[in-house]
Amino acid sequence: MLRTQPSTNFWTLTSTCSVMIAWRKVLGIDNTRSIFGLIGAGPYNRRWKYTAGIIRGLAICKVAKFKVISRGGSNASVLKQKGYPFLKRHASTIYALSTAPGRAAIAIIRISGPASLEVYQALCPKKPPPKPRHATLRTLYEPGQGTGEAQILDAGALVFYFPKPETATGEDILELHIHGGVAVQKAVLAAISKVTTKDPSQKIRYAEPGEFTKRAFYNNRLDLTQVEALGDTLAAETEQQRRLAIRGSTSILAERYEGWRHKLLHAQGELEALIDFSEDQHFDESPAKLCASVAEQVHELRQQLRASIESACRGELLRNGINIALVGAPNAGKSSLLNQMVGREAAIVSEQAGTTRDIVDVSVDIGGYLCRFGDLAGLRKEHGNASHHLNSIEEEGIRRARARALIADVVIVFLSVQGEEGTYRASSDDVYLGDEVEATLAKLDPKSQKAICVLSKADLFPDRSSIDETCARFSQHPSLQRFLQPLRIPVLPISCKEANNATAETPDPGGVQALVEALTRLFGTMTEAVVPLHNSAAGNNNSTWAESLGATERQRVLLQQCMQDLDSFLSQINRSGDTGEANGGGGMVSCQEDDDIDVVLAAESLRSAATCLAKITGRGEAGDVEEVLGVVFEKFCVGK
Repeated sequence: MLRTQPSTNFWTLTSTCSVMIAWRKVLGIDNTRSIFGLIGAGPYNRRWKYTAGIIRGLAICKVAKFKVISRGGSNASVLKQKGYPFLKRHASTIYALSTAPGRAAIAIIRISGPASLEVYQALCPKKPPPKPRHATLRTLYEPGQGTGEAQILDAGALVFYFPKPETATGEDILELHIHGGVAVQKAVLAAISKVTTKDPSQKIRYAEPGEFTKRAFYNNRLDLTQVEALGDTLAAETEQQRRLAIRGSTSILAERYEGWRHKLLHAQGELEALIDFSEDQHFDESPAKLCASVAEQVHELRQQLRASIESACRGELLRNGINIALVGAPNAGKSSLLNQMVGREAAIVSEQAGTTRDIVDVSVDIGGYLCRFGDLAGLRKEHGNASHHLNSIEEEGIRRARARALIADVVIVFLSVQGEEGTYRASSDDVYLGDEVEATLAKLDPKSQKAICVLSKADLFPDRSSIDETCARFSQHPSLQRFLQPLRIPVLPISCKEANNATAETPDPGGVQALVEALTRLFGTMTEAVVPLHNSAAGNNNSTWAESLGATERQRVLLQQCMQDLDSFLSQINRSGDTGEANGGGGMVSCQEDDDIDVVLAAESLRSAATCLAKITGRGEAGDVEEVLGVVFEKFCVGK
């Protein structure tokens, strides 16, 4: 805390008041009392401490200036004050077909901008404006051609008018719900392009991809996290993807990122006070202790960032699909299970070993989770006899199978049963895993990859006890135990033959449904939100942090950059002490009294970390906002 000597009371207070008046003009604050309320100087109970509080607060205000300016108003107006020339008032009115192109019962054309009512008046001449937010039945005519029967574009269109600012884009919006014939759509769209406005500067043009949503962002109707969630909503194909998009569509993520950014700005202000006023003022705490205090806050924030990054990685499994590899010896039943999962003949099934050479990729929805199954070539070694000779094609297929297994999220391992179907009754001794399969499993990482094991062709066993004995024995297999034991999933017996020949009365033919249920439970565990372990904030549970699953790849990369900046800050503070978790440990942040701390570099690390968070939401002082917007909106379709 900054503190002045009583002997310098009068002159310090006089100079500080002059600075305060100047900052009032910069920050746009109406009276001096607002300054005191902003910087928290009121609680001081001794008159001379006001000076120290004002100086310290102004240092924080210097860092948080953009935050003060951005209270209220749109993103466009805030960023325009910071000197971004690309954010200008939208003089043009845009329109586009918002429903899918092609023949349909109804088509919706959306118009957004200041000339929306002029478009209505051109298409519906001599008709009063529609009542806001109410459906109005109108006949649409060719603009400027009268109201004759030959000029009718659509005789029964529903018109909706939404006045700004409480609209999807923050602008006036006109929606035309017309008949969905292709010719009708083309005629109305062509007519809108012919509308002329009273003000020549207000152009009417066809919208660019994602422009409606971009205007919603500029007018503070959406932040960037909500924009990205909207893109996920449009791209969602499974139930879990839909739920993921809903998590990101709330303002919780943006509020969390903004809260972290403001904490960093406040911490930066503390260090700015050391840089700007250390020569003129005296401190109750040494710079080392003050830095250590800031470092404790940064350390806690870093733990929350790490949890959010891990949750974002899990959310990517929901968004992009869970990569599943079917691994086993030749003719172990991999292709049969793939066909059973997808409900069609996606892979060739034959009694001849080595039928699958290349990788067969198929996507399927299992329990609401998008799964990408990969049927791989059987893994085996070349033996001396001619019947087990490997040609160059099969060798390449085995190489690809090994490489695919190493990058899979989930590996389904198949136990092979020796013998021929219909002529052989298998026992536990006839089941094997295979040397090549064991070698591949040894290269997998149990921390990032999951593996379950199935006993295929269970119909070859004479009774259930033989099946249970075999499954129990291989559950203790060293190559499988390190994967199965943490998951508490036993070896699962399946029979695709029984599943194909099952009747409607059979509850779970061939055990395939039990495998699907086990996979669904495993997917739920893999995509569960991560909660910070050592967070002192109240109410930290999975539901509170579930929104972190909705963070996109762009957000995750920026969070990682932010955490790297925080690590850089902690390394500056803890050069001669224990760096704690920043270097992999979990100890508290320490700082020696005689440490030579480079406060300028430390403050710069905090500024860089805050900038990363500003880029996520599109707010703050991020200088390359336009580049960020280009990345976010490039995948949006026209009309959204």
